[in-house]
Amino acid sequence: MKKLSTRARIATAAVAVAAVGTGVVGAVSASAETPQAAPAAAKSDVQNKNTFESQHLTVDAATRAAQASLDAAAKAGQKISVAVVDRNGNVIVELRGDGAGPQSFESAERKAYTAVSWNAPTSELAKRLAQTPNLKDIPGTLFLGGGAPVQSKGAPIAAVGVAGAPSGDLDEQFAQAGVAALGK
Repeated sequence: MKKLSTRARIATAAVAVAAVGTGVVGAVSASAETPQAAPAAAKSDVQNKNTFESQHLTVDAATRAAQASLDAAAKAGQKISVAVVDRNGNVIVELRGDGAGPQSFESAERKAYTAVSWNAPTSELAKRLAQTPNLKDIPGTLFLGGGAPVQSKGAPIAAVGVAGAPSGDLDEQFAQAGVAALGK
Protein backbone atom coordinates (compact mmCIF):
# COMPACT_ATOMS: atom_id res chain seq x y z
CA MET A 1 0.00 0.00 0.00
CA LYS A 2 1.50 3.31 -1.06
CA LYS A 3 1.72 6.02 1.60
CA LEU A 4 -0.04 9.27 0.77
CA SER A 5 1.82 12.55 0.58
CA THR A 6 1.14 15.14 3.27
CA ARG A 7 -0.89 17.20 0.80
CA ALA A 8 -3.00 14.17 -0.15
CA ARG A 9 -3.55 13.30 3.54
CA ILE A 10 -4.74 16.85 4.26
CA ALA A 11 -7.11 16.82 1.26
CA THR A 12 -8.49 13.40 2.27
CA ALA A 13 -9.00 14.57 5.85
CA ALA A 14 -10.80 17.73 4.63
CA VAL A 15 -13.19 15.64 2.51
CA ALA A 16 -13.84 13.29 5.45
CA VAL A 17 -14.54 16.19 7.80
CA ALA A 18 -16.91 17.75 5.27
CA ALA A 19 -18.76 14.44 4.85
CA VAL A 20 -19.08 13.93 8.60
CA GLY A 21 -20.21 17.54 9.01
CA THR A 22 -22.90 17.07 6.38
CA GLY A 23 -24.10 13.90 8.10
CA VAL A 24 -24.20 15.63 11.49
CA VAL A 25 -26.19 18.58 10.10
CA GLY A 26 -28.64 16.16 8.48
CA ALA A 27 -28.96 14.12 11.67
CA VAL A 28 -29.56 17.23 13.76
CA SER A 29 -32.15 18.47 11.28
CA ALA A 30 -33.91 15.10 11.23
CA SER A 31 -33.98 14.80 14.99
CA ALA A 32 -35.31 18.35 15.33
CA GLU A 33 -38.30 17.47 13.18
CA THR A 34 -39.33 14.22 14.87
CA PRO A 35 -38.45 13.87 18.54
CA GLN A 36 -37.58 10.30 19.46
CA ALA A 37 -36.53 8.68 22.69
CA ALA A 38 -32.81 7.95 22.85
CA PRO A 39 -32.03 4.21 22.72
CA ALA A 40 -30.65 2.67 25.88
CA ALA A 41 -26.86 2.47 25.88
CA ALA A 42 -25.51 -0.98 25.18
CA LYS A 43 -23.61 -2.41 28.12
CA SER A 44 -20.02 -3.23 27.35
CA ASP A 45 -17.60 -4.35 29.99
CA VAL A 46 -14.59 -5.63 28.08
CA GLN A 47 -12.58 -8.21 29.95
CA ASN A 48 -8.81 -7.94 30.27
CA LYS A 49 -8.25 -10.94 27.99
CA ASN A 50 -9.66 -8.87 25.11
CA THR A 51 -7.43 -5.83 25.53
CA PHE A 52 -3.84 -4.81 26.05
CA GLU A 53 -2.11 -1.63 27.08
CA SER A 54 0.77 0.01 25.31
CA GLN A 55 2.95 3.02 25.95
CA HIS A 56 3.11 6.02 23.65
CA LEU A 57 5.23 9.14 23.47
CA THR A 58 3.47 12.40 24.17
CA VAL A 59 3.53 15.10 21.51
CA ASP A 60 5.76 17.11 23.86
CA ALA A 61 8.27 14.26 24.15
CA ALA A 62 8.26 13.64 20.39
CA THR A 63 8.81 17.35 19.76
CA ARG A 64 11.68 17.41 22.26
CA ALA A 65 13.32 14.45 20.49
CA ALA A 66 12.88 16.02 17.05
CA GLN A 67 14.30 19.33 18.23
CA ALA A 68 17.29 17.61 19.85
CA SER A 69 18.03 15.91 16.52
CA LEU A 70 17.80 19.23 14.66
CA ASP A 71 20.03 20.92 17.25
CA ALA A 72 22.68 18.18 17.03
CA ALA A 73 22.71 18.48 13.25
CA ALA A 74 22.90 22.28 13.34
CA LYS A 75 25.84 22.08 15.75
CA ALA A 76 27.59 19.84 13.17
CA GLY A 77 26.67 22.23 10.34
CA GLN A 78 24.18 19.81 8.74
CA LYS A 79 20.72 20.53 7.32
CA ILE A 80 18.31 17.70 8.00
CA SER A 81 14.71 16.69 8.36
CA VAL A 82 13.52 14.59 11.29
CA ALA A 83 10.43 12.48 11.90
CA VAL A 84 9.21 10.85 15.10
CA VAL A 85 6.70 8.03 14.67
CA ASP A 86 4.65 6.05 17.18
CA ARG A 87 4.67 2.25 17.60
CA ASN A 88 2.36 1.87 14.63
CA GLY A 89 4.56 3.97 12.36
CA ASN A 90 2.23 6.98 12.43
CA VAL A 91 3.96 10.35 12.43
CA ILE A 92 3.76 12.22 15.73
CA VAL A 93 6.09 15.09 14.79
CA GLU A 94 7.96 15.93 11.62
CA LEU A 95 10.31 18.90 11.27
CA ARG A 96 12.18 20.07 8.19
CA GLY A 97 15.32 21.96 9.13
CA ASP A 98 16.18 25.21 7.39
CA GLY A 99 17.83 24.38 4.09
CA ALA A 100 17.14 20.64 4.24
CA GLY A 101 16.77 18.95 0.86
CA PRO A 102 13.31 18.09 -0.47
CA GLN A 103 13.98 14.33 -0.37
CA SER A 104 14.92 14.38 3.29
CA PHE A 105 11.39 14.85 4.60
CA GLU A 106 9.98 11.56 3.31
CA SER A 107 13.26 9.72 3.88
CA ALA A 108 13.24 10.68 7.57
CA GLU A 109 9.70 9.34 7.95
CA ARG A 110 10.53 6.06 6.21
CA LYS A 111 13.68 5.54 8.30
CA ALA A 112 11.69 6.07 11.52
CA TYR A 113 8.99 3.67 10.28
CA THR A 114 11.64 1.04 9.48
CA ALA A 115 13.37 1.40 12.87
CA VAL A 116 10.16 1.03 14.88
CA SER A 117 8.94 -1.86 12.72
CA TRP A 118 12.01 -3.98 13.47
CA ASN A 119 12.99 -2.42 16.82
CA ALA A 120 16.53 -1.83 15.56
CA PRO A 121 18.65 1.00 14.19
CA THR A 122 18.34 1.19 10.42
CA SER A 123 22.12 0.93 9.99
CA GLU A 124 21.90 -2.58 11.50
CA LEU A 125 18.92 -3.44 9.36
CA ALA A 126 20.74 -2.33 6.21
CA LYS A 127 23.32 -5.06 6.91
CA ARG A 128 20.53 -7.67 6.81
CA LEU A 129 19.85 -6.88 3.16
CA ALA A 130 22.83 -9.04 2.16
CA GLN A 131 21.00 -12.14 3.43
CA THR A 132 17.46 -11.01 2.61
CA PRO A 133 17.49 -8.49 -0.26
CA ASN A 134 13.70 -8.52 -0.67
CA LEU A 135 13.31 -6.70 2.70
CA LYS A 136 13.77 -3.46 0.75
CA ASP A 137 10.54 -4.23 -1.13
CA ILE A 138 8.35 -3.79 1.96
CA PRO A 139 6.30 -0.62 1.40
CA GLY A 140 7.19 2.41 3.48
CA THR A 141 10.61 1.17 4.56
CA LEU A 142 14.06 2.60 3.93
CA PHE A 143 17.11 0.56 4.86
CA LEU A 144 19.68 3.35 5.23
CA GLY A 145 21.34 4.59 8.41
CA GLY A 146 19.38 7.30 10.20
CA GLY A 147 16.55 5.56 12.08
CA ALA A 148 16.69 4.79 15.80
CA PRO A 149 14.01 3.03 17.87
CA VAL A 150 12.72 4.38 21.17
CA GLN A 151 12.18 1.54 23.63
CA SER A 152 10.37 1.00 26.89
CA LYS A 153 11.18 -2.23 28.71
CA GLY A 154 12.85 -3.51 25.55
CA ALA A 155 9.79 -3.02 23.35
CA PRO A 156 9.60 -0.37 20.62
CA ILE A 157 7.20 2.48 21.40
CA ALA A 158 8.42 5.01 18.81
CA ALA A 159 11.35 5.86 16.56
CA VAL A 160 13.30 8.89 15.39
CA GLY A 161 14.29 9.11 11.73
CA VAL A 162 16.74 11.62 10.29
CA ALA A 163 17.71 12.31 6.68
CA GLY A 164 19.69 14.96 4.87
CA ALA A 165 23.26 14.67 6.19
CA PRO A 166 25.91 13.45 3.73
CA SER A 167 25.98 9.96 5.29
CA GLY A 168 23.69 7.53 7.05
CA ASP A 169 26.17 7.41 9.93
CA LEU A 170 25.66 11.13 10.59
CA ASP A 171 21.89 10.82 10.17
CA GLU A 172 21.85 8.03 12.73
CA GLN A 173 24.07 10.00 15.12
CA PHE A 174 21.49 12.84 15.02
CA ALA A 175 18.59 10.38 15.44
CA GLN A 176 20.34 8.90 18.50
CA ALA A 177 20.66 12.45 19.92
CA GLY A 178 16.87 12.70 19.66
CA VAL A 179 16.40 9.37 21.44
CA ALA A 180 18.89 10.41 24.14
CA ALA A 181 16.91 13.62 24.78
CA LEU A 182 13.98 11.48 25.94
CA GLY A 183 16.03 10.10 28.82
CA LYS A 184 16.64 13.55 30.28
